[in-house]
Amino acid sequence: MTYEIKQDGKFRYIEEGQGEPLVLLHGLFGALSNFQYLIEHFKQTNKVVVPMLPLLDLDLLHTSVSGLQKYVHKFIEQRKYQGIHLMGNSLGGHVALVHILKHPERIKSLILTGSSGLFENGMGDTYPKRGDKEYIRKKTALTFFDPALATDELVNEVFEITNNRLKVIKIIALAKSAIRNNLGEELNNIMQPTLLIWGNDDTITPPFVGKEFNKLIPNSELHFIDKCGHAPMMEVPTEFNKILDGFLAKLKSPAATL
Repeated sequence: MTYEIKQDGKFRYIEEGQGEPLVLLHGLFGALSNFQYLIEHFKQTNKVVVPMLPLLDLDLLHTSVSGLQKYVHKFIEQRKYQGIHLMGNSLGGHVALVHILKHPERIKSLILTGSSGLFENGMGDTYPKRGDKEYIRKKTALTFFDPALATDELVNEVFEITNNRLKVIKIIALAKSAIRNNLGEELNNIMQPTLLIWGNDDTITPPFVGKEFNKLIPNSELHFIDKCGHAPMMEVPTEFNKILDGFLAKLKSPAATL
């Protein structure tokens, strides 16, 4: 499925459907394919928005969770979205958390799946060896419960990024920024209804991370999905969409409580 990539000033994004904005923030190696099933399902009821995050295009000084949050904030202001359901996966979840803590006024709800911000396993003890495609394949497969989801196309995308020295430096900068930027002491300030969807077999942000988010964010609910890794919206889209449907439906009812 291909979508029209729109341009508004310096911002590139996808916008499909009508209704309350559902803004999707992808992770470090994220691509549009991550959200294909979400876009197709929720564009029937929502305005689904996917900004192209400049993960590897910011100058090195701003290649950080904070730098990405500032970009998202400017994008939301430029587009004048209100009543946003803000969703992030992995690093995108971390950016969503920093955003809602700094700029809660336009956000109606928060959805996190496999989010960093408390704890995450990075690439492990070693980092991508340039030119080592088999290494990249194994690391990409760790994202999923079913390693077959690490398709050649996905592996090639990651391989291309990690084979560029400057891009690798920026990936390391973002990963280190995520580890430094621990939000544990701030999460109790999030007042919006929050949905946490976690894979029971996530090895990057393991299930205990979802439980900790649930404990620290006051108005939150946590759902686990079996046989599912770090990207539930890709790996088990039907179940993911059903959980998110139920959450958004509750927020539309007059007495919306979690």
